[in-house]
Amino acid sequence: MKKYLNSIKILLLLLLVSASAFAQQEKPTVPDVFRHAVAADTANIADIQWKDFFAEKDLDTLIETALAKNNDLEIAQKNLEIANLQFRQAKWGNVPQLNAFGNASTTRLSENSLNGRNTQQFTGQHHLDDFSTGLNLSWEADIWGKIRNRKRSARANYEQSAEIRKAVQTALVANVSKGFYDLLMLDAQLQVAKETLKLNDSTVFIVNLQYESGQATQLAKQQTQAQRLVAAQLIPLLEQHIVLQENALSLLSGGFPDAKARTSRLDAIEVKSDLSAGIPAQLLSKRPDVKAAELALQAANANVGIAKASLYPSINITASGGVNAFEADKLFNLPASLFGTVAGGIVAPLLNGKRLRTQYEVAKLQRDQAGIEFRQTVLVAVGEVANALAQIEHQRLQFEAAAEREKTLRSAIDNASLLFKNGMANYLEVIIAQRNLLDAQLELARIKKERLSSEVELYRALGGGWQ
Repeated sequence: MKKYLNSIKILLLLLLVSASAFAQQEKPTVPDVFRHAVAADTANIADIQWKDFFAEKDLDTLIETALAKNNDLEIAQKNLEIANLQFRQAKWGNVPQLNAFGNASTTRLSENSLNGRNTQQFTGQHHLDDFSTGLNLSWEADIWGKIRNRKRSARANYEQSAEIRKAVQTALVANVSKGFYDLLMLDAQLQVAKETLKLNDSTVFIVNLQYESGQATQLAKQQTQAQRLVAAQLIPLLEQHIVLQENALSLLSGGFPDAKARTSRLDAIEVKSDLSAGIPAQLLSKRPDVKAAELALQAANANVGIAKASLYPSINITASGGVNAFEADKLFNLPASLFGTVAGGIVAPLLNGKRLRTQYEVAKLQRDQAGIEFRQTVLVAVGEVANALAQIEHQRLQFEAAAEREKTLRSAIDNASLLFKNGMANYLEVIIAQRNLLDAQLELARIKKERLSSEVELYRALGGGWQ
């Protein structure tokens, strides 16, 4: 036995060569700063937990519900658990396989055969029984790194699943937040429409009085009524959009359509001014989809090592032992019934070498694809942050102009109404001022919502929302 084991060791030493190295992939180069960034600073809002980033309690409640019940997030969690089990299983790749066995057989021998006559002479029977039980052990020597690369691939797939789950959560937090701000915008626009309708009612009342007294024409009456119907028509449209938006939020929360209780008001929410984007290099460690793409590249690289190792011979060592007897009552008659075998073998691909070589070339191309996808993911991530920064800056300027316009038109409404009541302005000046104010207020609410949504988009683009 010792001599045999020494032969195996010599054989292993002869075949042991450097396995294919686990190639280290260079990370993509990124710019030093984001376009439209105020300054290059390592402070990053992605480090803020979502509960601290959002100050509205109504929104926090919606996000908590969505994180607990969203179906996409639950699917991502199940994928993570599956990958974890597969990774734990891969850790046992170097452990020998050990199986227990038990066999019983009987053979009816020909009476005219030599074996049959000898068996009858020896046992007095025409059949031969055989009973055995014991253990089988098999082990593959990982001389080419195939098993090690399987572990690396399983680990990368597990970590990738974890990052994908984080990416799903960041998207979910962002979508719920944007949907909530859309809902508040619709609330604000509905309130504007209702206030405009009251204002139009007042104008229509005055014009009707003037018409009845002969001071206004039928045209004036019709145009003021038509202006009133603009706001009247807008109210049910906005109410419809509110219901649809509430239903969309219910779907994100994994529930059936229902109303969303809220006390938050769009005009009461402050736009953040200290939105630090950090530097582009931080995306490689903070943004989940970027990390997932990098881990996919690592898994693909490990698969190349597995495919390459399949081209080389494999060494397998097997052993079995137990008890064996041709009579059941003597099966455990020790040590006479004991038996054992040890064997070692080399298996080298011959006719299937072309197929294995093709698999190896395909694995290399898939690794190249994963590298390209990794670089593309980084490019998209940097671009999304730059876009969000640009939106935040330009929407701030838009909001300032829209707010000044709304203030001017509100003052114009007061002046037009006063002049109209005193007969110093006609009805056209009044309804034009009312129409302009309605448009300005609706636009102001929209821009305010867009500013809040851009904050959320920057937070998501930087990798925030999964903590």
